[in-house]
Amino acid sequence: MHWQSAINSFKNYLKIERGLLENTVNSYILDVEKLVKYLAINKIEVGPKKISTEDLRSFIYELSKVVNERTQARILSGLRSFFDFLVFDEVRDDNPVLLIESPKIGRKLPDTLSVEEIDEIVAAIDLSHPQGQRNKTIIEMLYGCGLRVSELINLRLSDLFFDEGFISIVGKGEKQRFVPLNDYTQHLIEIYINDVRRLGEIANGFEDVLFLNRRGKQLTRAMIFTIVRKFSEEANLDKKISPHTFRHSYATHLLENGADLRAIQQILGHESITTTEVYIHLNQTHLRVTIEQFHPRA
Repeated sequence: MHWQSAINSFKNYLKIERGLLENTVNSYILDVEKLVKYLAINKIEVGPKKISTEDLRSFIYELSKVVNERTQARILSGLRSFFDFLVFDEVRDDNPVLLIESPKIGRKLPDTLSVEEIDEIVAAIDLSHPQGQRNKTIIEMLYGCGLRVSELINLRLSDLFFDEGFISIVGKGEKQRFVPLNDYTQHLIEIYINDVRRLGEIANGFEDVLFLNRRGKQLTRAMIFTIVRKFSEEANLDKKISPHTFRHSYATHLLENGADLRAIQQILGHESITTTEVYIHLNQTHLRVTIEQFHPRA
């Protein structure tokens, strides 16, 4: 089996059998393609069936000269999945990555915003601008619902259940979940739909998409990043802020105000509670105050 054939089969497996989103699939494929490029540059003529652990160690060693430990670990994880697939597909009898130890990395805590900082970002949005109300609603949904960017741009009118107070979200792995919608965010969505979206151009095929660009088509991931970066800069916040920062802030503020960790896990759509537990470490001061307030021996 040649590399391109193996990569194509792996891509189909990730899409069809594992149901992963396009961006996730592309990330896996890119990891394998980095290995193939390394082999070509160094004139190492070996296919996916015969490549050895030593070949892979050499690749990781060269990689370590240009990328940090976290990136190395992520690429190793992608390669591990690729060779697991080859074993599953009976192309190989073993996974050569299993004998390679991932570099030790500390757990990176996500950046968060305070409520005041989020208010400053929202206040920086000019509502007299044609896209002002849309942009405000986008920011408030990122924070008010804890959505991923892909979940936000794929949100449809038919996913909104205002009477029940929920929105339907299709997250990673095409898994559906229902996210509670607070009254304030719902009110902003209704204003955007009735006073802005309804009056603008709507292109064919995008009638059900909630957030539209000026041409009446679906917004891109890049556009959401641009919106967040623009108003964060205008609010003069000295932080590196991305759309995901609002998701982290949403979870952190819920936990600080007494929300159950399992409930936060369900709302965020985390498959493992371990992923959600990172928020426990975000605010040690708050945890100390909680102990002093509620523990009988405090």
